[in-house]
Amino acid sequence: MTTALITHPDCLGHEPPEGHPEQVARLERVLAALVEKDLLRVTAPLVAEDDLLRVHPKSYVETIRAAAPADGLVQLDADTWMSPGSLAAAHRGAGGAIRGVDLVLSGEAHNAFVATRPPGHHAERETPMGFCLFGNVAAAAKYALDHHGLGRVAVVDFDVHHGNGTQDLLEDEPRALFVSSHQYPLWPGTGAPDETGPHDTILNVPLAPRSGSTAFRRAYEDTVFPRLRAFKPDLILVSAGFDAHRDDPLAELTLETDDFTWITDRLCDLADDLCGGRLVSCLEGGYNLYALAESSAAHVDVLIKRGGA
Repeated sequence: MTTALITHPDCLGHEPPEGHPEQVARLERVLAALVEKDLLRVTAPLVAEDDLLRVHPKSYVETIRAAAPADGLVQLDADTWMSPGSLAAAHRGAGGAIRGVDLVLSGEAHNAFVATRPPGHHAERETPMGFCLFGNVAAAAKYALDHHGLGRVAVVDFDVHHGNGTQDLLEDEPRALFVSSHQYPLWPGTGAPDETGPHDTILNVPLAPRSGSTAFRRAYEDTVFPRLRAFKPDLILVSAGFDAHRDDPLAELTLETDDFTWITDRLCDLADDLCGGRLVSCLEGGYNLYALAESSAAHVDVLIKRGGA
């Protein structure tokens, strides 16, 4: 058994305007930090349209396809842009998350890290936002449920921003538990504790600015881990955003790199106990390049250790 790294050069072709935080160098730094690690290296495929249609209506998928420019840039909202390479990159992101599910559920890999961009956890059913075009992790969750016939899937999102898109895409799905820890208040303004969804399958864990490691770890030990154990998922998916790091320019949660090691190790403990170690992690945010690379490497080091590579 081993850890799969799923990525594709197309994800370097998504090029927002100069100075945009979601820059090409993010993925370059992550991949450079992983280059010497013992990983099963897998090409992220283009997502099948049927797999996107599990979470987005056809009209939305067609709108995003039509918006893709042949040259120059197109602005979709205040934060979200498309360049000529963005559509392929977004298709690789969703396809990579689904490929991770296939690898882990088939036993070809013990766990997986999907290193793609743009991120996905802010994309709602019919709204691109927060740098995101498609709901990568949500699509992977629905694929695991519908294609592989799993009974329950849990998504854990420790990005510093609330995963409003994943919540929107999964809240009507009683077989999926969505958990988000995030700085609050902070953009996008969602993620209050009373947002529990029609099936009580949404768990939002807001954390105050500058609350740091102790509050983060306590929230997981006291609230998140018991809920995951009670849900008993057949697979754990992770939205791995590293922008809660103290050096990140977009937020103030002040976590340390060691906190990402800790949360990864604890989620692997739960995966071992609940679902045979089956865990797929997908890169979301992280905008200080040094902190992103260091934190991603720490995260993957735990996956490798737990995957037996």
